[in-house]
Amino acid sequence: MDLQDYLRVVRKRWRIIVAVTCLAVLAAAALTILTPRTYQSTAQLFISTANSETTAELAQGSTFTQKQMKTYADVITSPKVLDPIHDALGVDRSASLARSVTATTPPDTVLLNVSVVDRDKAKAARVANAVAEEFTSTIQELQSVKAGQESPVKATVVRPATEGSAPVAPRPARNLAMGLLLGLLLGLGLALLRDLLDTSIKGERDVKEVTDETIIGGIHFDPDAKTHPLIVQGDPQSTRAEAFRTLRTNLQFVDAANHPKVLVFTSSLPGEGKSTSTANLALTMGASGARVCVVEGDLRRPRLLQYMGLEGGVGLTTVLIGDAELDDVLQPFGQNVHVLGAGPIPPNPSELLGSDPMRAVLDELRQRFDYVIIDAPPVLPVTDAAVVSRLADGAVMVVGAGVIKKEDLSRALDTLETVGARVLGLVMNRVPTKGADGYSYYGERYAYRSSEPAMPVERTPSGSGAHRESTTV
Repeated sequence: MDLQDYLRVVRKRWRIIVAVTCLAVLAAAALTILTPRTYQSTAQLFISTANSETTAELAQGSTFTQKQMKTYADVITSPKVLDPIHDALGVDRSASLARSVTATTPPDTVLLNVSVVDRDKAKAARVANAVAEEFTSTIQELQSVKAGQESPVKATVVRPATEGSAPVAPRPARNLAMGLLLGLLLGLGLALLRDLLDTSIKGERDVKEVTDETIIGGIHFDPDAKTHPLIVQGDPQSTRAEAFRTLRTNLQFVDAANHPKVLVFTSSLPGEGKSTSTANLALTMGASGARVCVVEGDLRRPRLLQYMGLEGGVGLTTVLIGDAELDDVLQPFGQNVHVLGAGPIPPNPSELLGSDPMRAVLDELRQRFDYVIIDAPPVLPVTDAAVVSRLADGAVMVVGAGVIKKEDLSRALDTLETVGARVLGLVMNRVPTKGADGYSYYGERYAYRSSEPAMPVERTPSGSGAHRESTTV
């Protein structure tokens, strides 16, 4: 991962980072509040050697003392020094002073610092001074060469311990800073882990990790799409309608030498928006002057006619079994657009879609229209889309952001490849316009809205029961 990848994860998962950081800071604040206040008092001793009359003896004694400073520091916390303190100050022996007394020696010196930490600052100073005084007599006893003879090493208290003015613990600023830093690190780590484990498709980057197929369009998410699916008709100047025009233009440049006329629109799973994409693209193509026929090829759960408000009593299945001709079931809609509904739902959709009559119907539609767009079922649940894709010039895969996972798209593309279908490209649908996964080909600043309302749709019943419509797209 490079720096841009990390920044993308931060933009995408910033809520996780903020939440973890806040929890860490709150935990640090709670720990600070619950930690009892403790004070520290320090007494300082000077260790010297006696009988140093000459400069050489003085240097030799100083060198000897420096080598012994670590030993003296260890002696201070020994029972030899601390047991008398328990008795002198009346401290319970169960509360060992060894845990609160520390001895340190500054480098290259003969100074010995005795520090005591306690909740009572007066007691801390009292114990530090008592330990320092007790050590001065203990060292005389330990360093004495013979009984009754004066020790050559002497400890002198040069700085008595005083009561601390401020507690040494807790330290609110340090604790909160540590909590903030730890929270940021944990939050970033959790965000990275979440991003690595998340296999759902959110945007272009996720699609490119699965396939090298070209993304020929991007339709941003519209929460109102279910109630108003035909955005090209209802709000032709919207940003989403402009995205369908971009998709129309891009399709015109797909394999310009062998321009595909019969297109299958499908998806990996239900709910990715293939039917609404098919309908809006057909209206956009019709508005450009092309003659377009939309075929409701989903013979299991047809939705296209429902979105367009057309009759579905007869349709494709009626033609395939020979009960009607194409002219009897084709329904005009909008400008230069005709719709061939699914008709009655058959018990064998896959067989009908792959039959010779279906091939004949597509050949006839190919001759009569500039484009034939088939709204096929999803690839993974059933084989219908794979079957009909073999009869078409190519397939367009609609990818619903936030709906499917990477493995779903990979399996769907593998299925089409297995049957020899030609994938013309991918259409990203439901893509967010903001955030790390926002679609970057267009933005709201380029959108414009007409001050005139959309032209109303006029319907007149036809002889076949279909609705004839005229509208400006």
